[in-house]
Amino acid sequence: MTTILVLCTGNSCRSQIAHGYLNKFAKGKAIIFSAGIETHGLNPEAIKTMIEDGVDISKHTSNNVNEYKDIDFNFIITVCDLANENCPYIPSKKALRIHQNFIDPSKVNGTQEEIKEAFIKTRDAIRAFCFNFKETYLQNNN
Repeated sequence: MTTILVLCTGNSCRSQIAHGYLNKFAKGKAIIFSAGIETHGLNPEAIKTMIEDGVDISKHTSNNVNEYKDIDFNFIITVCDLANENCPYIPSKKALRIHQNFIDPSKVNGTQEEIKEAFIKTRDAIRAFCFNFKETYLQNNN
Protein backbone atom coordinates (compact mmCIF):
# COMPACT_ATOMS: atom_id res chain seq x y z
CA MET A 1 0.00 0.00 0.00
CA THR A 2 1.27 3.47 -0.88
CA THR A 3 1.97 5.70 2.12
CA ILE A 4 1.84 9.49 1.95
CA LEU A 5 2.85 12.07 4.54
CA VAL A 6 1.55 15.63 4.13
CA LEU A 7 3.66 18.04 6.14
CA CYS A 8 3.01 21.64 7.15
CA THR A 9 4.00 24.01 9.94
CA GLY A 10 1.22 23.36 12.46
CA ASN A 11 -0.92 20.57 10.98
CA SER A 12 -4.03 22.71 11.41
CA CYS A 13 -5.12 23.93 7.94
CA ARG A 14 -3.21 23.20 4.74
CA SER A 15 -1.91 19.73 5.57
CA GLN A 16 -5.30 18.76 6.99
CA ILE A 17 -7.08 19.95 3.85
CA ALA A 18 -4.63 17.99 1.67
CA HIS A 19 -5.05 14.94 3.92
CA GLY A 20 -8.81 15.11 3.40
CA TYR A 21 -8.62 15.43 -0.37
CA LEU A 22 -5.95 12.77 -0.77
CA ASN A 23 -8.13 10.37 1.25
CA LYS A 24 -11.04 11.18 -1.05
CA PHE A 25 -9.10 10.92 -4.31
CA ALA A 26 -6.91 7.91 -3.41
CA LYS A 27 -9.96 5.72 -2.77
CA GLY A 28 -8.10 2.96 -0.97
CA LYS A 29 -4.91 3.19 -3.05
CA ALA A 30 -2.96 4.94 -0.30
CA ILE A 31 -2.74 5.49 3.43
CA ILE A 32 -2.55 9.20 4.17
CA PHE A 33 -0.89 10.79 7.19
CA SER A 34 -0.56 14.47 7.98
CA ALA A 35 1.70 16.17 10.46
CA GLY A 36 3.34 19.43 11.38
CA ILE A 37 6.77 20.44 12.54
CA GLU A 38 4.62 21.81 15.41
CA THR A 39 1.01 21.01 16.37
CA HIS A 40 -1.60 23.76 16.51
CA GLY A 41 -4.81 21.71 16.59
CA LEU A 42 -7.38 21.62 13.81
CA ASN A 43 -8.54 25.00 12.60
CA PRO A 44 -12.36 25.25 12.85
CA GLU A 45 -12.55 27.32 9.66
CA ALA A 46 -10.65 24.60 7.75
CA ILE A 47 -13.12 21.99 9.01
CA LYS A 48 -16.08 24.17 7.99
CA THR A 49 -14.63 24.97 4.57
CA MET A 50 -14.01 21.31 3.84
CA ILE A 51 -17.50 20.25 4.96
CA GLU A 52 -18.88 22.80 2.49
CA ASP A 53 -17.06 20.81 -0.22
CA GLY A 54 -18.28 17.43 1.05
CA VAL A 55 -15.12 16.31 2.88
CA ASP A 56 -15.25 15.82 6.65
CA ILE A 57 -11.89 16.30 8.41
CA SER A 58 -13.41 16.94 11.85
CA LYS A 59 -12.12 13.62 13.23
CA HIS A 60 -8.52 14.29 12.16
CA THR A 61 -5.91 14.95 14.82
CA SER A 62 -3.05 17.43 14.79
CA ASN A 63 0.14 15.36 14.87
CA ASN A 64 3.84 16.08 15.13
CA VAL A 65 6.04 14.72 12.35
CA ASN A 66 8.18 12.86 14.89
CA GLU A 67 5.23 10.53 15.55
CA TYR A 68 5.78 9.04 12.09
CA LYS A 69 9.56 8.66 12.01
CA ASP A 70 9.34 4.86 11.76
CA ILE A 71 7.08 4.78 8.68
CA ASP A 72 8.77 4.24 5.33
CA PHE A 73 6.74 6.67 3.21
CA ASN A 74 6.42 6.53 -0.55
CA PHE A 75 5.72 10.26 -0.74
CA ILE A 76 6.40 13.21 1.56
CA ILE A 77 4.49 16.30 0.45
CA THR A 78 5.29 19.64 2.05
CA VAL A 79 2.54 22.22 1.63
CA CYS A 80 4.29 25.29 3.02
CA ASP A 81 7.75 26.76 2.60
CA LEU A 82 8.49 26.74 6.33
CA ALA A 83 7.89 23.00 6.60
CA ASN A 84 9.94 22.40 3.47
CA GLU A 85 12.86 24.44 4.82
CA ASN A 86 12.65 23.03 8.37
CA CYS A 87 11.53 19.48 7.71
CA PRO A 88 13.32 17.19 10.10
CA TYR A 89 15.12 14.21 8.69
CA ILE A 90 12.64 11.44 7.97
CA PRO A 91 14.50 8.18 7.39
CA SER A 92 12.32 7.01 4.52
CA LYS A 93 14.38 5.01 2.04
CA LYS A 94 12.01 5.34 -0.89
CA ALA A 95 10.15 8.61 -0.35
CA LEU A 96 9.70 10.96 -3.25
CA ARG A 97 9.60 14.46 -1.78
CA ILE A 98 7.24 16.94 -3.40
CA HIS A 99 6.85 20.58 -2.38
CA GLN A 100 4.04 22.99 -3.17
CA ASN A 101 3.59 26.13 -1.10
CA PHE A 102 0.03 27.23 -0.37
CA ILE A 103 -1.02 30.50 1.28
CA ASP A 104 -1.89 30.03 4.96
CA PRO A 105 -5.50 31.18 5.24
CA SER A 106 -5.29 31.25 9.04
CA LYS A 107 -2.88 34.20 8.77
CA VAL A 108 -5.31 36.38 6.80
CA ASN A 109 -6.62 39.41 8.67
CA GLY A 110 -9.85 41.01 7.58
CA THR A 111 -13.58 40.64 7.73
CA GLN A 112 -15.19 37.24 8.25
CA GLU A 113 -16.04 37.23 4.54
CA GLU A 114 -12.39 37.93 3.57
CA ILE A 115 -11.18 35.16 5.86
CA LYS A 116 -13.75 32.73 4.43
CA GLU A 117 -12.64 33.64 0.90
CA ALA A 118 -9.00 32.99 1.84
CA PHE A 119 -9.90 29.53 3.13
CA ILE A 120 -11.92 28.76 0.01
CA LYS A 121 -9.10 29.93 -2.28
CA THR A 122 -6.51 27.81 -0.43
CA ARG A 123 -8.88 24.83 -0.26
CA ASP A 124 -9.55 24.97 -3.99
CA ALA A 125 -5.83 25.24 -4.82
CA ILE A 126 -5.05 22.26 -2.59
CA ARG A 127 -7.94 20.25 -4.09
CA ALA A 128 -6.53 20.83 -7.61
CA PHE A 129 -3.01 19.89 -6.44
CA CYS A 130 -4.27 16.69 -4.77
CA PHE A 131 -6.29 15.68 -7.81
CA ASN A 132 -3.26 16.19 -10.05
CA PHE A 133 -1.11 14.25 -7.58
CA LYS A 134 -3.54 11.36 -7.73
CA GLU A 135 -3.62 11.45 -11.54
CA THR A 136 0.18 11.54 -11.74
CA TYR A 137 1.28 9.20 -8.96
CA LEU A 138 -1.58 6.92 -7.92
CA GLN A 139 -3.20 5.85 -11.18
CA ASN A 140 -1.01 2.81 -11.79
CA ASN A 141 0.13 2.04 -8.26
CA ASN A 142 -0.97 -1.04 -6.34
